[in-house]
Amino acid sequence: MKILIIRFKQIGDAVLSSVICNTLKKTFPDSEIDYVLYEHICPLFQSHKYIDNIIPITEEEQKNPLKYISKVWKVTRKKYNIIIDIMSTPKSEIFSLFSMNSKYRIGRVKKYRGFFYTHKVKEPKDAKDKVEKFLKLLDPLKKKYSLIYDNQYTISITAKEKEMMRKRMIEAGIDFTQPVFACAVNSRRPEKVYDTEKMKIIIENLIKDLNAQIIFYYSPSEEKFVKTFHKNLGDYANVFSNIKTKSIRDLAMLLSNCDLFFGNEGGPRHIAQSLDIPSFAIFSPNASKKEWLSNACERHQGVESEDMPLYISSLSRDEKYALITPEYVTAKIKELYNKFVKKPE
Repeated sequence: MKILIIRFKQIGDAVLSSVICNTLKKTFPDSEIDYVLYEHICPLFQSHKYIDNIIPITEEEQKNPLKYISKVWKVTRKKYNIIIDIMSTPKSEIFSLFSMNSKYRIGRVKKYRGFFYTHKVKEPKDAKDKVEKFLKLLDPLKKKYSLIYDNQYTISITAKEKEMMRKRMIEAGIDFTQPVFACAVNSRRPEKVYDTEKMKIIIENLIKDLNAQIIFYYSPSEEKFVKTFHKNLGDYANVFSNIKTKSIRDLAMLLSNCDLFFGNEGGPRHIAQSLDIPSFAIFSPNASKKEWLSNACERHQGVESEDMPLYISSLSRDEKYALITPEYVTAKIKELYNKFVKKPE
C-alpha cells in the first residue's frame, strides 16, 4: 500500500501532523508512507521511523505555478492508494486531481473546495487539541480498517548527531555539569513575543536560583533581535547566543542536548516536546493553549492569560498578556527543573 500525506505550513503544524504518519504506519506496517513538506522543514523528519520518504516542495516550486504542477504530477505517478490532504487548499488539492484512481482521497470540508476528494471530513468541534483534530482526518478509513492510533509526535536524532552538537556547545563555552536551558526569546510571529523586560527577569531569576546556562537560538531573520536582546540583558557568563544553528535539523540537535526548554510558544517548542525535553511555553492571548499544547502533561506545560487569577474576557489583548508575570513563569520552570532535571544529591 502506498500512502501520501500533504502538510503545507510551518514547523509546529508539520510536527503535530506527523501523528497521521505514525498511525497509518502502525496500522499498515508494510505500507510506504510519503510526507510532502516545504523544503526547509524536511530535515526535521530525517530518519523518522514512521516515514519512508520525505518529499520537499522547494521555494521556487511554491512561487512558480508551472514548476509546482510539474512536481505534483511527478509525485502522483506513484499511484497512491490513500491520499491525506491536511491543509485542503486549492493548491494542495491538485495532488488529488492528479490521482483520480486513488481509492481514498481525503480532505477537509471547505466551501467551494474538495471537488476531487472521495471523502471530506468536517472540522471537529469537540477535539481536545490539534493532534486529535488531525487524527480525525482518518475517520473515513475506520469503516474498513481497524486503525492503531498513535498520538505521540516524535523526532529522531542519532547519537552521532547529538554528540557532534554537544562538542560544538562545549567549544562555545557550555558546561554540561550545570543546567542547560534553551530559551525562545523571539517568535516568527511578532504578536507571540512575550514582553522582553519580563523575559529578562525570568532569565535573571533562573541564573540566580539555578545557575542555569541559557541558550538563545535563532534563524537568520531573528539574529538581530536575539543579539540585541542579549546585549540589553547584560554581560552574563551564563547566557549564550554564539551557537549557530544553520538548519532546522541543527536546532533539533541543539535542543536534544538541553535539559529544559522555555519561552514563547512556537515550532521549536514542538520540537523540544518531540524530543521529550521538559518544556514550558508562554502563550500569547491570540494562541490557544488547549489546541497547541497537544499531549499536555506534567513534563510539557504552558501558561496563557486565562490561567491567571485576575483574568476577565473584557480586558484588552495587552492587558491580558500582562497578567502573565515573570514570578509565575519562573516558579513553574523551577518546578519542572526540580521534578525532571535536577539530579538527586
